[in-house]
Amino acid sequence: MRTLTDLFPPFGLHVVAGPLELRGLTDELIAELCHAAEAGIHDPDAMPFYFPWTAVPADQLARNTAAYHWSKRATFAPEDFCLDLAVLLDGRVIGCQGVAAQHFPVTRTGETGSWLGREFQGRGIGTQMRRAMCALLFDHLGFEEITSAAFLDNPASLAVSRKVGYRPTTVSRIKRREGELALNQGLVLTPDDFVRGDLAIEVTGAEAVRAFIGLDS
Repeated sequence: MRTLTDLFPPFGLHVVAGPLELRGLTDELIAELCHAAEAGIHDPDAMPFYFPWTAVPADQLARNTAAYHWSKRATFAPEDFCLDLAVLLDGRVIGCQGVAAQHFPVTRTGETGSWLGREFQGRGIGTQMRRAMCALLFDHLGFEEITSAAFLDNPASLAVSRKVGYRPTTVSRIKRREGELALNQGLVLTPDDFVRGDLAIEVTGAEAVRAFIGLDS
């Protein structure tokens, strides 16, 4: 009989980077991720996300977060996927790190995105989890380029990108919240520019995911 990991290989993905782990989002981890989101991600007056998904009443945030990840799981395909992983510190879910890609077998590129609970911000964890994700993508999942972006009023995210080696591209003018203009800095990372740091990365479960995203069939 097939297991759930056979049916959805990202469940079996596991990245270890010192005390940090990145794991495929099972339902149990989604529940813990929702709890982390409810504990707070950013100041209520700020909005670091393109889509203001955190700007909802507290009783809706967990349901919306779970529904989003369930929907991305249901539509996952090599031509259009979001690979989102739970970030754990000493076994506790503290945030989410992911990548979104379209037509991946041809383009070999995707855009990283992440969030981290406020309690854990400002401690270098954001840089470590991004480095772990980029090592996974470049070394194990066939990516040849990784993009990202952050609003110009989000210096913490831009600082993480600089430390990891992303280079700035273009600045876009976009609507963030109703009636609000935001300037969004594009970023790009190549294997040659990737600043890995000195943290050893251990990966399991990547081979099945490679096949799932259209490689090594």
